[in-house]
Amino acid sequence: MDLSEKKIDSELKYSGVIVNVTMDHAELCDGSIVMREVVEHPGGVTVLPVDDDGFCYCVGQFRYPFQKVMLEAPAGKLEKGEDHRTCAVRELSEETGFTADKLTYLGPSCTSPGISTEVLHIYLAQGLHAGKSHPDEGEFLSVEKRHIDELVDMVMSGEIDDGKTIIAVLKAKRILDSEK
Repeated sequence: MDLSEKKIDSELKYSGVIVNVTMDHAELCDGSIVMREVVEHPGGVTVLPVDDDGFCYCVGQFRYPFQKVMLEAPAGKLEKGEDHRTCAVRELSEETGFTADKLTYLGPSCTSPGISTEVLHIYLAQGLHAGKSHPDEGEFLSVEKRHIDELVDMVMSGEIDDGKTIIAVLKAKRILDSEK
């Protein structure tokens, strides 16, 4: 069965600093017409830096929509035309100060496929070298060192509820365990 939907038209409803929102009319596989709200997002990266002893470096960051500080893997948005690996190197340095000898691509994550075009590319960073962080203007972070096993426990208990961090931690744990 062909489940695809055909875009008939699209109207820009909002143009923002990071996202645009369109209202589309689409034809379903049964011929009916529906409205689809689409949040157009440039995408981004998530990088979980892990040292030789299994300690990860996450960031605490206040997330305005949720009105709380969340513990997250370092992350950031792609600049127009930027390669996601290049973005991962940049964000790792900006948010933690680290550079890495090895970046392993853990795959993409469609963050909210029902409404958004955002795709986050997830990386594991190993062979870390410390440096000085340099967050973007207006970006305030605390770097926190946690063992991968503690992060897995925090994910499983719901203490970490950020989707990109959950995926990065669980995928990284699988890879780190396979390297033993």
